[in-house]
Amino acid sequence: METYGKILLIAIPFFLGLILIEKLYGVFVKRDYTPTMDMFSSLLSGITNITKDVLGLSISILTYEWLVGEIAFFNIETTWISIAIAFIVLDFQAYWVHRWAHEINIFWNKHVVHHSSEEFNLPCALRQSISQFFNLFTFFLVPAALIGVPAEVIAIIAPLHLFLQFWYHTRHIGKMGFLEHIIVTPSHHRVHHAMNSEYLDKNYAAIFIFWDKWFGTFQEELDDVTPVYGITRPARTWNPIKINFQHLWLLLLDAWRTKSWEDKFRIWFKPTGWRPADLEARYPVSKIEDVYHFEKFNPKTPKYVQIWSMFQLVVMILLGLYFFGNLAEIGVPGIYWYGIYMFISVYALAEFAEGNIKAPLFETFRYFVGLGMIYINNGWFGVDAYGFGLTYLVFLYMTLSLFVVFVLNRIQFDETYTPITTQKASETEK
Repeated sequence: METYGKILLIAIPFFLGLILIEKLYGVFVKRDYTPTMDMFSSLLSGITNITKDVLGLSISILTYEWLVGEIAFFNIETTWISIAIAFIVLDFQAYWVHRWAHEINIFWNKHVVHHSSEEFNLPCALRQSISQFFNLFTFFLVPAALIGVPAEVIAIIAPLHLFLQFWYHTRHIGKMGFLEHIIVTPSHHRVHHAMNSEYLDKNYAAIFIFWDKWFGTFQEELDDVTPVYGITRPARTWNPIKINFQHLWLLLLDAWRTKSWEDKFRIWFKPTGWRPADLEARYPVSKIEDVYHFEKFNPKTPKYVQIWSMFQLVVMILLGLYFFGNLAEIGVPGIYWYGIYMFISVYALAEFAEGNIKAPLFETFRYFVGLGMIYINNGWFGVDAYGFGLTYLVFLYMTLSLFVVFVLNRIQFDETYTPITTQKASETEK
């Protein structure tokens, strides 16, 4: 837990730097594919995901450490060979876990947030799940366990393997020559994120593209078919916590509402998007039928809301960095209280950004939760060790945030601001 937190202290500034470069480059060349509020939503999603991961809020049904201890035929040392084996086995696992997430209803819920952006950019790489509570697929690592690849090698390579999937979420890099035949490139991954019929459910590979070629799921990016990004059942919200559970909620409702007992069970394991026949007419779900003509989710957010939202995002990142760098010092149960505050904050900030009339209520709840944590901990989780009065600075931020949200939310509605308005996808591409 602490080791991962230290890794994040390096990884987060690096990723944010690349996102800033992509944004500035897009503005410079007049092809900005990173709208401010889409980026805001993606980065909020990233905050929730890494907070969940740092807290270890999932259960491994089968751990690799146990597996290698029980079935290993050999014990090999940590060398470049064992590292290479670990990387390839992890990549093989990633292909199949990713593929099943797209093909099986119950597993789509843990992956849908990653595809929920209707843009394709570096920030959307950070849209990762908080709805996965069970790690089920350790059995894919059996080949590494059989030959005794040490558990510590897997533990080190796994986050590195994940971080290497960040760079190719961009529209600013074209095809890359001979590398297109070896590794996953931006061109390959643009296909994967597209919902055009030619591209749907293709290119599942994480690092090595040959898995898709071997297992029949490869599709190159076509010159005459421009990818259209998003999901056919659009999320229509900036709130990553809502997005994480939308599909699961629909499955629960459908399983409850269907009259067929067989369908109540099999809905979870049918192909993604399948619904019981008796529900389609009674409980229709909005779905994009024509990907070239649909209403993009693009609220006309006032500039002052965008500016305040980005300020809040910066503060959340700073609070996160302090959290990840001081896990041991904060200790248990403090780290879980801190995590609760982070999740409440993300929800409240996203609702304000969308112009929800109830946003002040969420912000008020967030405010009193924060005050309660300051009171219980006699300060903000030991922050005063880095300088006297820092707790007062946190308190000042919370109070200012509450005041500004009330004021700006009132201004929005006094101006008859309509928070959820949309425009055609084709117009946003101009």
